Parts: sequence; structure tokens; C-alpha cells
Amino acid sequence: MEIGAQIFFTDYSMAPTDLAVALEERGFDSLWVAEHSHIPVTRRFTHPLGAAALTKEYFDVMDPFVTLSAAAAVTKRLKLATAICLVIQRDTIQTAKSVASLDQISQGRFLFGIGVGWNAEEMEDHGTVFETRTLKMREQIEAMREIWTKETPEYHGEIVDFPPMTAWPKPVQKPNPPVIVGGAFRLAARRAIRYGDGILPAAPSAGSGSPEEFMPRFRRMAEEAGRDPKSLSVTLGGAPEDLSVLMRNRDLGVSCMTVRLPPAKADEILPILDRWAKLIPQVRN
Repeated sequence: MEIGAQIFFTDYSMAPTDLAVALEERGFDSLWVAEHSHIPVTRRFTHPLGAAALTKEYFDVMDPFVTLSAAAAVTKRLKLATAICLVIQRDTIQTAKSVASLDQISQGRFLFGIGVGWNAEEMEDHGTVFETRTLKMREQIEAMREIWTKETPEYHGEIVDFPPMTAWPKPVQKPNPPVIVGGAFRLAARRAIRYGDGILPAAPSAGSGSPEEFMPRFRRMAEEAGRDPKSLSVTLGGAPEDLSVLMRNRDLGVSCMTVRLPPAKADEILPILDRWAKLIPQVRN
């Protein structure tokens, strides 16, 4: 099992370049960054973990493709991931180009974590219909795969629709960067098995349950759908500084756990990373 780090980059956090170098030096496998374009003042729903979870960094987070590109430029090994990219709020064709461009710049180190999100007003401000957001995400990923893998891609869905085109660059990773589907386990697992390469389950309190509960179920679901469970990664957030928990999740088949870092400066973050640098060799297979 690998250990990654997750953060909301803001103008008051550690810079992406500095954090990426620090993570790579200490043996971290990956850097996962969040996305929100904005937070509407009036909202029908709150954060899945409750109103108290909607802290300042949600309002202030930077664009993930910008911060990960900066991180890519100063690292050689560190994987670069979105957790999550709100694809339903983005243009499909332009996002396909952003993904392929970042995969090229990083020489094949990008992980495309995606999700439909929870903020109805945020997505509606982008022209996305809340009730059909999951259909849109599936069609977007199917369409992006056409763009990434075909010389003359085209796609005709209910929501996403475009005629034959030429679109470059293509990603370094073939056939495409891994698509990691985030969300509460029951729904995200179905989506990941249908059109993804892995899953990023939400917290147990957001409806995912414990790894002991969903890992065997995920394997069964994959097998019943004709997919090899080993081909689907499982990434869990909120890694604790508890070796017994880490080892238990590793033995259950979890591929990666991510450490949640505060949107803070180096004096607060580096001591956390130093402690993890001692744990990482003990949990890595």
C-alpha cells in the first residue's frame, strides 16, 4: 500500500512546488488536490459531512490543473492527482486537453480523480442540471476516452455530443490516465466498475461504511461485472498515524491511503510529513 497526501492549495497554504518536493523527498507516492470553482452564498445542500465541514479552504481553493502542473515541474516520481475534479462543471473537450497536457508534462504521472460533487448551485452556475449530473459525468468520461485514444474522435450521447475532430496531445499513459471515481461507496463503486479504473470512497460517515465492509463487496461487484478486481485501485482518505490501522487496510487490499494536510505553511506541514516519513517504509508492500 502506498501513502499519498491530500490538500486544498490556497494563497495562504504551502506552495505546490515546495510541498511537492517535500513529499517526494520523504517517500510519499502521490499528491491529491481538491477543486471548487466557487461556493454560492445560497445553497440547497451542505457538505456531506455537515455544515461544520465547509471550512474556509473550500471557498479559497486554487485550480487543480494549475497547481499540479507546478508540482509536476519540480518532481520526477510523485504521482499527481485530483481529489476530486468536478468534471460536470467543466467543458468536456477542454478538460480532455488539460488532462492529456498534464500527463505529458508529468511524463505519465497523472491520476484523474473525478466526482459529481454535492453543491447543486455551484454546478448549476456552470449550466449543469443537478438531476442529470451522473449521466453527464459518464458521458464525459466516455467522450474523453475517445479523444485520448482516437485520431479522429467523435461522441454522440444524450448530453455530450460532438462530430469528428482532431484533438492533441494524447496522454502518455495508455490508453489513458487512470480514472478514479470518488463518492459514497455504493454509487461510486458502480460507476468505477462501469467506466473507471479505481475508486476513492467517501468517509464512512458519508455513507461508505468501513473498509472491512466494502472491500469484499467491491471485489464481488467487479467479478460479477466481468472485471478483474485487481485492475481497480482503492484509495482511502484520512490516513491515521496508526500503524495497526494502516497495516489492516493494506492487508484488506487498499491500494493507497492519503494524509489530509491543513492549508497551512511549511512550519505546520513539514513536521507532519517528517512523522509520516518514518511510517511509510513500514506500510509499503
